[in-house]
Amino acid sequence: MKDLFDVSKLNLIEPTKGLILISEPFNDDQYFQRSVVCLCEHNEDGSFGYVVNNQTDVNLSALLPAIKSKEFKVSLGGPMSTSSVYYIHTLGDEIEGSVKVKNGLYTGGDFNQITTLINTGLISNSEIHFFLGYSGWSKGQLKEEINRGSWIVSEFNVKDLMQNSTHNYWKKTLEKKGGKYQTISNFPLDPSLN
Repeated sequence: MKDLFDVSKLNLIEPTKGLILISEPFNDDQYFQRSVVCLCEHNEDGSFGYVVNNQTDVNLSALLPAIKSKEFKVSLGGPMSTSSVYYIHTLGDEIEGSVKVKNGLYTGGDFNQITTLINTGLISNSEIHFFLGYSGWSKGQLKEEINRGSWIVSEFNVKDLMQNSTHNYWKKTLEKKGGKYQTISNFPLDPSLN
């Protein structure tokens, strides 16, 4: 089954900041199996982003006592720096030090401001997502993985990502692309089961 669809031939877009990476269907890595990664940076020195569809049952308030709300879950963003909390949001210039990923989506910024907004109920979980760890690639590594067929590079809608990036976001993202992508979205985790 894996040989029927060479994912590397489906990549028509070069990776860049503000795109997503959709993992090939048979990746069995604990972080990247059926994952969608939002690329927050991609340049000649390397790349980084967050797995957006690997949410845990852990509340942010369990990790950071300054957070009073129990509404914010934490996702596993990737295998790098897994003891640190990172975030993407739609608040832009409202948060000092934010870095624009693409129109309407930002990463980082003043965490004290974010804490205040959360604790006063002025920010919702559809405006900010939190991650333990991040996904990182050294110089040339991501391009090599894409050429091997490990990732499909795609555009995405910010609102859709922020509101619907649950565990089945991988499948829904491929289905929306249609054609061969829709076929790939229906592959079983274990190709021997087909």
